[in-house]
Amino acid sequence: MKKKLQVFISSTYIDMIEERQAAVTAVLNAGHIPAGMELFKSGDQSQKETIKRWIDESDVYMLILGGRYGSLDPESGKSYTHWEYDYAGEQGKRRFAVVITEEKLMDKARENPNFMEREHYAKYQEFKSEVLNNISKFYEDIKDIKLTVMESLKEYEADDSLVGWVKSDSIQSNEKILLENTELLKENARLSKENDNLNQKLTQKTDLNGFQYAEIKSTLENIVIKLPKKVDENESETTLLRFFVGRANLFSTGVTNSEKSSTLRIYLYYNVAPKLMKFGLLEKVDVTGVQYEKIQTTKEGLRFLAQYEIEKIARKKSLKD
Repeated sequence: MKKKLQVFISSTYIDMIEERQAAVTAVLNAGHIPAGMELFKSGDQSQKETIKRWIDESDVYMLILGGRYGSLDPESGKSYTHWEYDYAGEQGKRRFAVVITEEKLMDKARENPNFMEREHYAKYQEFKSEVLNNISKFYEDIKDIKLTVMESLKEYEADDSLVGWVKSDSIQSNEKILLENTELLKENARLSKENDNLNQKLTQKTDLNGFQYAEIKSTLENIVIKLPKKVDENESETTLLRFFVGRANLFSTGVTNSEKSSTLRIYLYYNVAPKLMKFGLLEKVDVTGVQYEKIQTTKEGLRFLAQYEIEKIARKKSLKD
């Protein structure tokens, strides 16, 4: 009977959801048993002994290293992922890692800047160097992770020193293990569903003409425009984001370069609208039978404003809670 190897899968959480699920699927497809940190609350000290036991009982330790170092374990000063990796090595576990390529990391960082380590960058680089000096491969996409898992487990299956979870000398033990495996598979199925739901939410992020909502919002927050006296008596300054949101109704109905337009609308047409058109938030629209041109909020612009309002309400609710 083919022995089943228990594979402990370790990674940071929010940035590695898709990668970790690919590893879990690959382990299951190879006929082995996945286990890992997603079963525990990150940073919960009371779970460290439980995690140690799971690593002790596992045959193989797999690390998926992305661009984040992760939260620190106050006892060791290392991230929890780093601590798990070192602990597995101290216990003599077979370890292998898949490490994100720089190109893939840049893609993920563009999706979410928090996917790249900033706070503990030196610690991250030290950990990455340690991992690359051991058994490891780079991955560019999900297929690379699945292939590495399949190849590595094929090699470990032939290692007679790895007992796995097949024990011919103990039927009772086998029954207990099968029960634990069944519960683990159920738990993995539940986590898989949760991950799918979270992935769906992540993929539903507003994509505006090739830009992510967060990218446009951040950029508009950093563009400062000066309002002349003819527009604002105090000759004030504001951000392009605040101005766009504050004048949303004007942009939605449209501004023109007509001689009959107000000073404000003329200013918006020539000085503000071109800046917002770069991001696909505004566009020129055809107006038949007139001598002037009109610029109006696009569908993408309306989606941007809707997302902004959703965030605004969510922030207010969180403050109340």
